[in-house]
Amino acid sequence: MSIKTRKILPVIGLALFALVFLLRPGIASAHQPRIVEDRLTVVTEPEISKAYYAKLEGVPDIYTISSSQDFDLYVGILVPDIAGQKKDITVIVLKDGNQIAVLDGISFAWTQFYEPFGADKYWKGGEYSAAAGPGKYEVRVSSTNNDSKYALAIGETEKFGLSDSLSTTTLIPQIKKDFFNKSPAGFVFSSLGLGLIAVMYILAFIFGFAYHALLKKFAKGTTRGAVRNIGTPDRLLRVAIGVGLLLWAITTSWSPFLLFFSGFAFFEAIFSWCGFYAALGKKTCPTQ
Repeated sequence: MSIKTRKILPVIGLALFALVFLLRPGIASAHQPRIVEDRLTVVTEPEISKAYYAKLEGVPDIYTISSSQDFDLYVGILVPDIAGQKKDITVIVLKDGNQIAVLDGISFAWTQFYEPFGADKYWKGGEYSAAAGPGKYEVRVSSTNNDSKYALAIGETEKFGLSDSLSTTTLIPQIKKDFFNKSPAGFVFSSLGLGLIAVMYILAFIFGFAYHALLKKFAKGTTRGAVRNIGTPDRLLRVAIGVGLLLWAITTSWSPFLLFFSGFAFFEAIFSWCGFYAALGKKTCPTQ
């Protein structure tokens, strides 16, 4: 095994560790988030735990489930723990047009609930859980004036694949902004947010090491293959770019691309090497 390979392997190991940390769904009650804008939603996998975030717009919201076999039905209601939030949500569950359960938020004693996946606080309302047979189910969500925010949880089986986790990292910042009236930057205090930053930074460093090694090997003896090609002013510029891209990412959409290029800017600053300058054969530091 070459020295270069031995240097890169620990970085790859850290990336894999961070990826596992990012994807681990074991931090309690992790629902796959969904942002709902339509008044009618078809639930296709009722046993898989999902949280549907919405705001009532003058009429009840309806969620439908059609099943040809037995399944476990779970329905729970949450609202954001924010100033002015009403806890007047009522959920009615019907099977083939007949009412089988009511979660009356007006008379229910709501309890506070902390969800560590997004590092947010909720009020937790009623729950309904039962073995359900084949049929057509309808879950109706309403409030006194049909203008309240809510999160409807359907399903109890926690299931997070790679695509689900990546989708979650893009939805949680939007949920923080629109549902909790908070800055998306608050996502940085959750393990998922920190995990996303760690993964994208480590991938950026792996890419930087690989690109650097290739140029050193195939452009040896030329400016493109230089070990260092930027001086102190350029290094400080890249630190500023890295910080700027990081702040841009965490205060807006948490774009993985912005985080990746932020990490790559820090890589260039640390190792006094610019990938773009290397491609052009340019140097801004003294010749070694």
